[in-house]
Amino acid sequence: MFSRIKEDINSVFDRDPAARTSFEVILNYPGLHAIWIHRLSHRLWCANWKLLARVISTFSRWLTGVEIHPGAKLGRRVFIDHGMGIVIGETAEIGNDVTLYHGVTLGGTSWKAGKRHPTLEDNVVIGAGAQVLGPITIGKGGKVGSNSVVVKDLPANATAVGIPGRIVPDKPSKGEGQQREAAAKKYGFDAYAVSHDNPDPVAKAIGRLLDHVHLMDDRVSALCKEVNTLGGDICDKNLPELRVGEFVEDEKAAAQRRESKVTSFDPEI
Repeated sequence: MFSRIKEDINSVFDRDPAARTSFEVILNYPGLHAIWIHRLSHRLWCANWKLLARVISTFSRWLTGVEIHPGAKLGRRVFIDHGMGIVIGETAEIGNDVTLYHGVTLGGTSWKAGKRHPTLEDNVVIGAGAQVLGPITIGKGGKVGSNSVVVKDLPANATAVGIPGRIVPDKPSKGEGQQREAAAKKYGFDAYAVSHDNPDPVAKAIGRLLDHVHLMDDRVSALCKEVNTLGGDICDKNLPELRVGEFVEDEKAAAQRRESKVTSFDPEI
């Protein structure tokens, strides 16, 4: 028992730079307290002392702000950072070296008996406020971004973000990233919105569209040169420039008009 407690304390130092001394960790980390109390309630649950196990888990929730059903299975060196608002369901299974941040829910999507909560394999990280729902599996080394909602299995070493959770694609090559940035500047998009470092799948989709536009531009330019060589003049006129900035200014003006209407509203009318 004491070796497991020491192991838990060392895991805090490995994953939280704010931890300074072992005594501080023992006194001030409610996530650690919740795990220790859960081990007791889980043993009682497995020994069929279910009412007492539930009472102890409820006391732990009141004390730490972390709700772990006594039927849930936790591995070694699980680290709950901050802890407040975490909910772990009855049939949830958590592997070794898993990290959970505050506001995480490992919940179910069905009222039917049986396996209805997630399984987190080793070295998984779940960001603050994320919801992992249903009898799904988050593979080894998987990561779930903050405030994401994941309802499907996540492969090993993959990262899911968004609502619903979508797997972040791999980074494009250096040449592809430079080409996309040049196309974004040409068509008035802010470069950071399609940066290859941006993990947003929607931004990735916009980047793919820009890749397609850039390719079509190159082909149209080549076609125009050939037409001009044959004596045509249909390609002398430039295409109209797309000005996203004008749209932004129009939206700001509309927002100001709406604001002026609200401030001028008389509640007595």
